Amino acid sequence: MTEASGLGFPAAHHYSGDMEFRERLIRTLHALEPILRVPGVMVGGSEVPNLLEPDARSSLVVSQDVDIIVPIEAHGLVRDRSRSIPGFRRSAEEPTILEPVDTALLEVNFIGMPRKDDDSGRTFLYEDTELPLIVFSRLTLLRGGTTVSVDGLDVPVPRVAGLLVEKLLTDRSGLKGDRDLLVALGLFMVATADDRDEFAQICDGLSESDRRSVISGLTTLSLLPPQPGMPDPSPRREMIAEIVRGVERRQ
Repeated sequence: MTEASGLGFPAAHHYSGDMEFRERLIRTLHALEPILRVPGVMVGGSEVPNLLEPDARSSLVVSQDVDIIVPIEAHGLVRDRSRSIPGFRRSAEEPTILEPVDTALLEVNFIGMPRKDDDSGRTFLYEDTELPLIVFSRLTLLRGGTTVSVDGLDVPVPRVAGLLVEKLLTDRSGLKGDRDLLVALGLFMVATADDRDEFAQICDGLSESDRRSVISGLTTLSLLPPQPGMPDPSPRREMIAEIVRGVERRQ
């Protein structure tokens, strides 16, 4: 994934502690290997742009956790395998989280993905006494089929285009919503021409209100101030404006 230059981006900046963060990310992924082998499971969220950087340099987004996308169909197997992951304990306050007992590891969040035929548009709690999941309707936008090789480990991640749309449609407010949008910027920084074409095609298939929400998300992104450990939108506002115009032209 080296076509960031085609988007007009400069080389990614390395923040302090990048190498330490990269090592913690890789250690965490290796610990999670039994879960990552479950069909349909993917690493999602803020770590995806990091993993798509050459050699997973992890300089785009600095995050202290790893999101694991769990299809409802795979819940039981993931729950069973999560019991024996070394270096972690189940959070007493939030059972969807594995807390590291080793400072060389990152926190792990389990997030539910609806069944492929679920078009209800609802977000709900998938109840389980051991590993309950919040199932987010927007995750139906994610498609698998992409694997990144990191330090000898094959890591499944969503296709960039669907994750981009999902992040731009964020319904979170405040700092968490801003971080979702900045993750989208990190994804644009590693997107290929094919990714951008697929992004446009997905936008074509959205409802009018969701397309407006994508445009609103992009506009908000262009106005965000810099945040530590995140891509800076300031020098990329014209690029973001061009993406907005592209979405608008296709309506």
